[in-house]
This record gives sequence, C-alpha cells and structure tokens, in this order.
Amino acid sequence: MSFDDFLLSFIPLFVAIDIIGTAPIYLALTEQFEKKEKRKLVVQAVITAFVLAVIFIATGKVILDFMGITLNDFRIGGGLVLLILSINDLVFAGEESRKPQGTIGIVPLGIPLIMGPAALTTILVILNNNGILPTVLSVFTNLFIVFIVLFYAEKLVDLIGESGSKAFAKVASLFLAAIAVMMIRVGIMEVIKEMR
Repeated sequence: MSFDDFLLSFIPLFVAIDIIGTAPIYLALTEQFEKKEKRKLVVQAVITAFVLAVIFIATGKVILDFMGITLNDFRIGGGLVLLILSINDLVFAGEESRKPQGTIGIVPLGIPLIMGPAALTTILVILNNNGILPTVLSVFTNLFIVFIVLFYAEKLVDLIGESGSKAFAKVASLFLAAIAVMMIRVGIMEVIKEMR
C-alpha cells in the first residue's frame, strides 16, 4: 500500500463524514448532558460507526452481488444520493438540514451523523478502487479524528466560531458534490465500456 492509496481513501471519507460541520449539531443535541455523559456518548457513537463500517466493508459487496447490483450501478446510484445530500447541505443549509430526529445514543450520533449514507457509499467505492487495507486504515483514521473533534467539540467551535464551522461545512459539501459527480461519471463511462 502506498501513501497515495491511503490519501485517496482518507480524503473522500473525511469529506463524506464532514465532522467539523457536524460538531455544532452534536453540541446542540447534547447541550443538556453533563460533560461525563457527553464523553460516554462520543465513545458509544464512534464504536457504533466503526462496527457499521466494518460490517459494510465485510458484507457490502456480497449483498450487492446477491442482489445483482454491480459496482457501477452502486457508483451511479450512490453518486446521485451523495449529490442530492451535498446540494441539500449547500442550498438548504443550517443545522436543521442534518439534525436527526429521535433520542440520543447509537442513533442518531453513530448513525447517521457519523456513518451515514454518504460515508457508506464512499467506503464501498474506495474499497473497490484502493483495496481493503487503505479502506480500513482510512476508516480507523477518520473515526479517530471524529473522536478527537467530538471530545473537544466545544473548544473547537469556540476556536473557529460557529460561522467558521458553517463555512467549513459548505466547503465540505462542495467537495462532496464534486466527488459525487466523479462517481456518476466513472460509473456511466464503465457501463458504456461494458456495452461495447
């Protein structure tokens, strides 16, 4: 595995998870909790996200094969979902656009705030493009960053400000849209090649 393989796996997943943009949402959801409870929630959320990612890495392709869905189908469909999510975040932004309903715990912090459709789609694509080792390392590294950011979320938002956090979320959404278009383009080009 080269460092380039790792970066090509790490960066799209970092953009898809968008933890800097998610941190203010996490703070809003947990403002009524004590510091100790918040830390427990962070650990629980990261473990949940990691377990889901590992299950998806291990079985995602098998499930797609069983259903007769090719990777190119998933690229195009997943790319469309990512594009819609990123456009939604860009156009209808604000904390409400990604704030989930329901109770705090495994859901919504672990799923879908950390490991949502964008991250799962990205994992499957980078697994196919770069292999299992770069994918697992990028998941582990990204979730370590998620843990650190959420653990120190209050200090981070104080440092860059709420507007800085929102600006970062906008930039991340723009990159996510670009990645989505790339996935759709590659998927369509591969389907055209297969038809020849």
